[in-house]
Amino acid sequence: MSTSHHTGHTSKHFTAGDTSGKAADPYTKANTEDLNLSLKDKVEDLMGFCEGMKFGMMTTRQDQSGLLVSRCMGLAAKENGVDLIFHTNTETGKTDELLSDPHANMAFIKPSTGEWASISGTASVTTDRDIVRKYYSPSLKAWIGDLGDGVHDGGPEDPRIAIIKIRAISATYALAKGSAVSRGIEIAKGALTGHPAHTIKLREITEGELEQYRAVN
Repeated sequence: MSTSHHTGHTSKHFTAGDTSGKAADPYTKANTEDLNLSLKDKVEDLMGFCEGMKFGMMTTRQDQSGLLVSRCMGLAAKENGVDLIFHTNTETGKTDELLSDPHANMAFIKPSTGEWASISGTASVTTDRDIVRKYYSPSLKAWIGDLGDGVHDGGPEDPRIAIIKIRAISATYALAKGSAVSRGIEIAKGALTGHPAHTIKLREITEGELEQYRAVN
């Protein structure tokens, strides 16, 4: 899956030509934080944002066409502080897609502020009833449905209910900087002067950092 959203990405096929040593993407350069934050704060800011948004778009790869497809998913819980838990119906296409290719991405966005998060990882699907019961919510019946056969009833023992766990490998996220007014001023100033607007705090969390955090949580 593409990781071009990461600020460390270097294009091999496109070029802006000679920029005389200046950053060709000044907005990203200007808004990437020179972090003095602890790893704990970096991860917890990310997870706090994702949990606050609750709903995001999960991207998987179709096993036949190879196309990337996305659908809205509700975050049910997290494990080890960084790994994301979701409910699913085993009879939907995403379960087959993840069995064919476990790579997945979860993206969350808050349109009112322009804040967003993108988490790349590998997904596993389990129907282990102990795990399903652990994360079960009665509201699932509204999405799973009751087929009236005493088995497929949308309850915790319904064999259609499974858990998707995305083990995070890397993450990029952006939190709003300043107030809505100050961000508007920055954008207006940038449009007039050509200087990049300082409107977000852009952060990356690497695979090594996630492993380090996971080891103590």
